[in-house]
Amino acid sequence: MFKTLATLGLAAGMLVGAAGATLAQDKAPVKIGWAAWSDAEFVTKLAAKLIKDELGHEVELVQTDVAPLYQGVSRGDLDAMMMAWLPQTHADYFAKVKDKVTTLGTVYDGAKLGWVVPAYVPEDAVASIEDLKKDDVKAKLKGRIEGIDPGAGLTRLSEQAVTDYGLDGYKLQISSEAGMLTTVDRAIRKEEWFVATSWSPHWMFGKYALRYIEDPKGALGKAEHVDVIARKDFDKDNPEVAAFLSRMKLPIGDLEAAMFNAQETSYEKAVDKYIADHPDQIKAWLAKEDG
Repeated sequence: MFKTLATLGLAAGMLVGAAGATLAQDKAPVKIGWAAWSDAEFVTKLAAKLIKDELGHEVELVQTDVAPLYQGVSRGDLDAMMMAWLPQTHADYFAKVKDKVTTLGTVYDGAKLGWVVPAYVPEDAVASIEDLKKDDVKAKLKGRIEGIDPGAGLTRLSEQAVTDYGLDGYKLQISSEAGMLTTVDRAIRKEEWFVATSWSPHWMFGKYALRYIEDPKGALGKAEHVDVIARKDFDKDNPEVAAFLSRMKLPIGDLEAAMFNAQETSYEKAVDKYIADHPDQIKAWLAKEDG
């Protein structure tokens, strides 16, 4: 009898263990989408590491363009994205999905869009977008405004700015963040004039001496906040991860420093360094108590 009970107990234990392993395997990874912007890459990879290492959830990162990100979250194909630039930059995208998504929180404040020139361009020559209409300035800039992705909110606003300011003879060069940065780097090495679409936070301000030019018409918007949005019911299906994402907030100065470090090393090393250098911040995001 004892042997039978012991055998049954062992079998039951094995069954419970197998069920637990199956449940662990069946737990779907958290799918977070991001577009190839430096700030989005850093905060997304930072969140992914903490979700996996500290909360024990596998994470699948999905890189795509901005429009498919919003569509993916609204349809439930993605669990979350951490780069909703509001109220203006992504206004069109957000308006289409706002009733199908949940805003978990703001990951950083004080973001802005604008056009930049290198610091060696004299301010008395170019202080404002209005100054781009000067014939000598247009000649030095070769009638070019260095842009980024065709689907970016910054591109849409910049196209409108060209119209609003009557920048006849200028062409917004549709490219990508990487393409814009390559052009900027090449021009700075030769001390050539350029004007480029840009945003803060960005590591380029740590590497190059740049300044925003004024936008008196407000065509490119004012200060923005960058939010985390999730599919409907994600906070109910995965309350632990949703709560973590809602608490995750970075000071913009810390973020820019980390982004610059990522360019000098790698995003993985920069994420590890950020976690090591900000233990109290990380603890607050994870809602962990001392002891």
